[in-house]
Amino acid sequence: MSIAAHFAPYEHLANSLLPHAIEDVSDASHDAAHLLRVWKSVQIICETEGGDLKILAAATVLHDCVDVPKGSPHRAQASRLAAEKATVLLSDLGWCKADIAAVYHAIEAHSFSARIEPETTEAKILQDAERLDALGYIGIARCFYVSGRLGSVPYDPVDPDAATRELDDLSYAIDHFKTKLLRLSGSFQTQTGQALAKVRHEGVEAFMNGFLDEVS
Repeated sequence: MSIAAHFAPYEHLANSLLPHAIEDVSDASHDAAHLLRVWKSVQIICETEGGDLKILAAATVLHDCVDVPKGSPHRAQASRLAAEKATVLLSDLGWCKADIAAVYHAIEAHSFSARIEPETTEAKILQDAERLDALGYIGIARCFYVSGRLGSVPYDPVDPDAATRELDDLSYAIDHFKTKLLRLSGSFQTQTGQALAKVRHEGVEAFMNGFLDEVS
């Protein structure tokens, strides 16, 4: 089964957009597999929260279509740049202005670093689905993967749990659990997202505590 086929009944739309979404992606934490996980969460949340799945299909495929590396001073602009690129692509496909605007807002507001409050159901759902992928077992794996790419190490051997130092997630992967991952569950927009986040949060917290227990 092709990647686009997973976006049924919008596989033709996905097939048109996917080449623009993952053509230059070198970060495997934001690859096609990430898009499929986010789309799965989008569908689960939509079952109870509603939302326009066509808008969400386009927004899901294109939400990371501009790759701004972690650690870049322009990282907070990534979602806006992706939204602008999505506007051009959807205009070329003949989408109406209202639907393009809906996709634009959902993409722009999905980012944690952009700090934009989602105002529509679709934007809330995409933000929740994106943040779910930073929690749970996959979130743990992505955290260590990204930290490795940035050249950081798993933990500080002198003070693993940062008892006597400032948290530094640019140097130590486990610090990112406290600086971001374990803060995410309180930011979910939908009731369904909150319920899913609670389970994944507990998994991340249990891993962190077990990890620190082993290395301390």
